[in-house]
Amino acid sequence: MLFSRILLLFPFVAANALSTSAPAQVPTPKAAYFEATQLKSFYNTYTYTAYTVYDNTSDEPPTEVQGVGGTLTLNADGSYQKRLTLQMNQGLMPFSQDGQFVIKGDSIRFAFTDRKGPDVQYGTFRFDPQTLALEITLIGYPSGNRGVYVLQGQGAPPARAVKPAPAASKTTPPKRAKSGRK
Repeated sequence: MLFSRILLLFPFVAANALSTSAPAQVPTPKAAYFEATQLKSFYNTYTYTAYTVYDNTSDEPPTEVQGVGGTLTLNADGSYQKRLTLQMNQGLMPFSQDGQFVIKGDSIRFAFTDRKGPDVQYGTFRFDPQTLALEITLIGYPSGNRGVYVLQGQGAPPARAVKPAPAASKTTPPKRAKSGRK
């Protein structure tokens, strides 16, 4: 079943594999869509940690693709470099793609050129500037299907340790509040 789901998205994935390094010309992202503190951390190199395929032509649950790896670099000038790897039955399949991206609100558009010519992928994203977690949902093929990529930004701040509360002393009892009665 997993193989058939991946085959449904194969035109989408194959377009990535056949892309060349000549990026399509697309306007650069606009800083106005992010708070200033978020913008700097958004432009980063991310590591792919998960990829889930949602197939609306099937009653089966979403497929979590195993063996996802590689990186996605989003640059402040609107260029990107995608180096995605998927572990398939035939072995490791690398997908390399260079192009331009545009963000507007929570929408993201990737434009690139492959052997078939210029192409564009549309989707949405969620970004957490505190953890540098990025989730990108791209519209898949056939229409209505989608692929969800989960990525982790490099240089993510370490998880904050919770400072334990001071232990109560065993030798002195806790002080009691005085009541207003006499």
